[in-house]
Amino acid sequence: MNRRLTQRPPSASSAAASTRMRANRRRDSGPELALRRALHSRGLRFRVDLALRPTSGRAVRADVAFPRQRLAVFVDGCFWHGCPEHGTMPRANRRYWQAKIAENRARDARNTSGLEGAGWTVLRFWEHSDPEESADRVRAALSATRS
Repeated sequence: MNRRLTQRPPSASSAAASTRMRANRRRDSGPELALRRALHSRGLRFRVDLALRPTSGRAVRADVAFPRQRLAVFVDGCFWHGCPEHGTMPRANRRYWQAKIAENRARDARNTSGLEGAGWTVLRFWEHSDPEESADRVRAALSATRS
């Protein structure tokens, strides 16, 4: 079964929209960098953008990974992953974006389930989460895996 969207992305509604979408990075976003700085300041060392193999399916790229402790950390963007608090829905091409964001959420759930099935602990944070609090949660999860 092909899990990707079957419809092609529509043309951008404006040049400004096209520029905004092209500016989104796959890795090293501001929220990711803030979390990594907070983790590093706590003396934690980790791998970045590491490809992990869940029990089945495609490789999953964790934003931050601790391979020895089998801990994967993801920083999800509010728009792209449908944050219930801050997620917005564009007015232009609404049907496309509703399907796209729903598929992103479904993929996130599949990836989390697959990684957990392979023995990984998965932490997901929204981009608006406080990086210091998120880093504390990561450190607590690492301590739990060492016990």
